[in-house]
Amino acid sequence: MDTLFKRLYRTNRVLGSVFGYRVRPWIASGALVSVRSLVSASMALDRLFYPQLRRVQVESPVIIVGNPRNGTTFLQRFLCENGVGAGLELHRMLYPSLILQKAVKPVLPALERLSPARFHDGDVHETDLTAVETEDAGLFFRHVDGFFLYGFLLAFDEDDMFDAFDPKKTDRAGRDFDWLDALWRRNLLASGADRVVGKIFSLGARLPAFIEKYPDARILYLARQPEDAIPSNMSLITGVLDRAFGFWALPEAVRERYLDRLYKALVQSLQRFHDDYASGRVGQQNVHIVQYDRLMTDFENTMDGIFRFIGHEADDTLQQALERQGAHQRTRRSRHQYDPAMFGLDREQIRRDCAFFYDAFL
Repeated sequence: MDTLFKRLYRTNRVLGSVFGYRVRPWIASGALVSVRSLVSASMALDRLFYPQLRRVQVESPVIIVGNPRNGTTFLQRFLCENGVGAGLELHRMLYPSLILQKAVKPVLPALERLSPARFHDGDVHETDLTAVETEDAGLFFRHVDGFFLYGFLLAFDEDDMFDAFDPKKTDRAGRDFDWLDALWRRNLLASGADRVVGKIFSLGARLPAFIEKYPDARILYLARQPEDAIPSNMSLITGVLDRAFGFWALPEAVRERYLDRLYKALVQSLQRFHDDYASGRVGQQNVHIVQYDRLMTDFENTMDGIFRFIGHEADDTLQQALERQGAHQRTRRSRHQYDPAMFGLDREQIRRDCAFFYDAFL
């Protein structure tokens, strides 16, 4: 039986055998288990001190899906900043209890020094404990599980652990969706918003189960050319790993094995969404395809289509924000530089491996 302690053991084994960290991972694991226990107790108290929480329901959530580096963070933060709904800030996923959030708010600047967000390159992905972030982080904090764990650490294991994270082989949808619901209801109460605007890249591989739980969900699937998105994603992940553990100093064989697994997992994520969409297991009434290039170059019209799909009427203030952002998008140049060859890839190979995605969505 897979348990939290088994997942911690496997993770710490990788940190020891691959990166040479023997003691610190166990100290961090102890802290994580302690925080997890504190969160459980505090969330139970939430029901006593916030009786109105029982009446909060998640209705018509807007969920942004797509592999990282597809414009998902940009779209989520724009929607949240302009009153469409509430996204989860990173500290609200680490400390989801309403009681705990009040307690830790004064010390958030100090906690930044311990936050994993400090390993991100601001030119690639700007984040901190107060930034709206992907709910995949919340699932990781709670269960030490999910694609975060595989993509950042367990893909280094000598044994390929992908099947342990593949929802078709290991179904944890009920557990994960119940936790997301608990996070979202508390965030709606804390923010005063009436709608969730989430971002969950791992949903691309298990959308049918999510729509079964939330049949009124509105899914915005971001589609970017894989020849750009996949190397950019791998650059983001290896950049974090290099700052945290010295990725590029690892033996070449270890790096190549990891990069091959990461690449295959990213392609598989695209394939799973494509297959569910093409087969009708997720329908157009729930899913709206947003092409990354159009979001960048034709922002106002693309957003107009999004607002119609999610049923949100743009007032004058939002229209002005759309015009300002659209003008900015048309002159923006990314500072993120990467070369597919760094990861043993070339553009033709990616086009071949992802031909199904190009044909269907691009």
